[in-house]
Amino acid sequence: MSDHPSVPAPDHITERLRSARNVWMGTSRRDGSSHLTPVWFTHLRDRWWVCTGPGTVKARNIAADPRVSLALEDGDAPVVAEGTATVHTAPFPADVVASFHDRYGWNIEEAVARSGRPQVLLEIGVRRWLMAGRAQDPA
Repeated sequence: MSDHPSVPAPDHITERLRSARNVWMGTSRRDGSSHLTPVWFTHLRDRWWVCTGPGTVKARNIAADPRVSLALEDGDAPVVAEGTATVHTAPFPADVVASFHDRYGWNIEEAVARSGRPQVLLEIGVRRWLMAGRAQDPA
């Protein structure tokens, strides 16, 4: 697990973190422009987990600048997390693999074995939560 600290999710959004199918993930390109994409995720141990290919735009951006933003897909009740990503290669934590399988019916490790294409796991510790226009910084 990453050494980056992570601010726990506020209690009132934990159900949304369990039930939301996608999150919008924002990273920064080397030229400073934004890259925004919807991704599958799981939220365990007060951290977001996202699986992607090592050569994707988001993975390359994170290698240069690990700061990310994550936004749930409901603009009427916004939830945004700002944090720092750590990149992990296989083997992946068993509870994270199980959580992806439970949420999406997708086994990360089997997909890698079948396709022969490597994957990386992004572990994102939250620095702060923003909801309805208010920052929820740690005390």
